Amino acid sequence: MIACIGDVLSPEDIKKLRDEAALLPFVPGAETAGGRARRVKNNEQVSQKAEERKVLHEIVIGALMRNKDFNRAALPRRVRPPLISRYRQGMAYGQHVDNALMGPKQARERSDVSITVFISDINEYDGGELIIHGSFGMQEVKLPSGSVVVYPSSSLHEVAEVTRGERLVAVTWAQSYVRDDRQREILASLAQVKDKMNAIAEDAFETDQVHHIYANLLRMWAET
Repeated sequence: MIACIGDVLSPEDIKKLRDEAALLPFVPGAETAGGRARRVKNNEQVSQKAEERKVLHEIVIGALMRNKDFNRAALPRRVRPPLISRYRQGMAYGQHVDNALMGPKQARERSDVSITVFISDINEYDGGELIIHGSFGMQEVKLPSGSVVVYPSSSLHEVAEVTRGERLVAVTWAQSYVRDDRQREILASLAQVKDKMNAIAEDAFETDQVHHIYANLLRMWAET
């Protein structure tokens, strides 16, 4: 499932991220890539040695965890500290798949869901589309500032070359309570129906039924 979610970051969040990122050192993005991805990764990222980056992490993760649509789509158990990535003219990230396990060896986390948070607006750069390869072909994603795209970490994907301007994004990953993407998609759709029924027919038998189905599917599929 690919979910595009608008207005996850507030204008204040976006300004804070831009202002803080402008003050921090960027390093070649290949430093954080897995062995095979390193050969095709050509971007820049806020240095992992910059302690001030934690302020940016708090803004991004806080906004994600407050967003109902993100929680429906990802069912996040844990969200990793994001990478603040910058693509300038001529930069791109070739086709790759994200690492299955992330973090230090003593505390590895599975990557179920990949997340891109758009900080730059679409009129600030040309190119730079996130291209996700799936069973139904390629999907290109380029969203307004403050928007988020959520997609399976198992997907082959790439970032097209930026031909003008600068693409600033936050990229992170979640370990979900439900590792199977098909099951997460069913639960996300059912959660929408559940919330709609609750709003229009709170006391209806059908509303109780959809809550009952959602709870028991989640109980069946969730890992804690």
